[in-house]
Amino acid sequence: MAELDLSAQIRDLRATYSSILEVADPAALEVEIEKLKLQAAEPNLWDDAQRAQAVTSRLSQAQSRVTKLKEVKSRIDDLEVLIEMANSEGDSAIQTEAKQELASIQAVVDELEVQTLLNGEYDSRGAVVTIRSGAGGDDATDFAEMLLRMYLRYAEKNKLPTVVLDTSYAEGAGIKSATFEVDAPFAYGTLSVESGTHRLVRMSPFNAAGKRQTSFAAVEVVPLVETTEAIDIPENEIRVDVFRSSGPGGQSVNTTDSAVRLTHIPSGIVVSCQNEKSQIQNRAAALRVLQSRLLEIRRREEEAKKKQLAGDVKASWGEQMRSYVMAPYQMVKDLRTNYEVNNPSAVFDGDLGGFIAAGIRWRKTSGT
Repeated sequence: MAELDLSAQIRDLRATYSSILEVADPAALEVEIEKLKLQAAEPNLWDDAQRAQAVTSRLSQAQSRVTKLKEVKSRIDDLEVLIEMANSEGDSAIQTEAKQELASIQAVVDELEVQTLLNGEYDSRGAVVTIRSGAGGDDATDFAEMLLRMYLRYAEKNKLPTVVLDTSYAEGAGIKSATFEVDAPFAYGTLSVESGTHRLVRMSPFNAAGKRQTSFAAVEVVPLVETTEAIDIPENEIRVDVFRSSGPGGQSVNTTDSAVRLTHIPSGIVVSCQNEKSQIQNRAAALRVLQSRLLEIRRREEEAKKKQLAGDVKASWGEQMRSYVMAPYQMVKDLRTNYEVNNPSAVFDGDLGGFIAAGIRWRKTSGT
């Protein structure tokens, strides 16, 4: 039996791992962990629940990153031993195991490599994601609901905590819009590449003739504002409306006027929240989303000013960033990165890792 030679692949793994270490800086992470441990041990930490959650979340993230970095080095060392064993014993089963382990380590290294690219000003923050149906009637509102489920499934698979803040149901199928929060480290940096117009092509289930239908939905991702960050919005710039929460078809799911709609008068931004049980809680959640959107506007204005000063104004994401084709063939393709798969069902079930990784690499190389 021929010897198994994976020396080139392992050499590449070690080179990539070394470049990851230079950016990740494990020593600095260890210092941060010790500081966060001291903060987490403060007896009055939970007097401020939001600060406590932020500290414990950052601590968990930093510890997880250090652990993963150490595990990768150990697994690469163990893989070399496994290959030697397979070749010395001439065991095809161990050779197969070694190949599988190489693929597994490569996936982890790829994930760590992508994380090193998330070094933008707001990348480390949580995210507020809004999905809106576009042209296409019932197909578009149904598509918007499919996208909502897709992102929630992605978050669930990656253990990212989510809270759906508001859902506006369509009169027919699906939703007009929905907003949800992902309060996890680097959620914004990761999900921001999903911003843009999404396009669905399929045989319409709402068309009696069964014709092919094209529909659109827009995805907006903004960084979650931090509690320590002051974005002062004067009271006279906000109009507050209260109403009863409702479910599909207008069925009442709340007997009090606890849902809150905030309108920012200068910008025209409207934010609703009906997830919480009390009006006060919904107002606080809606205000946080409004602040996040205003923060994103400020960020875009600053970026535009920088590009203007540099004399290099580039086109941004474009009108369509991804197509989901279910008829006459099966394909999901990102039009920026050209990354594509032939399994739309898996993508709609939250299998977005490949698209997001490709998007993050594309953003870095394109300077967008």
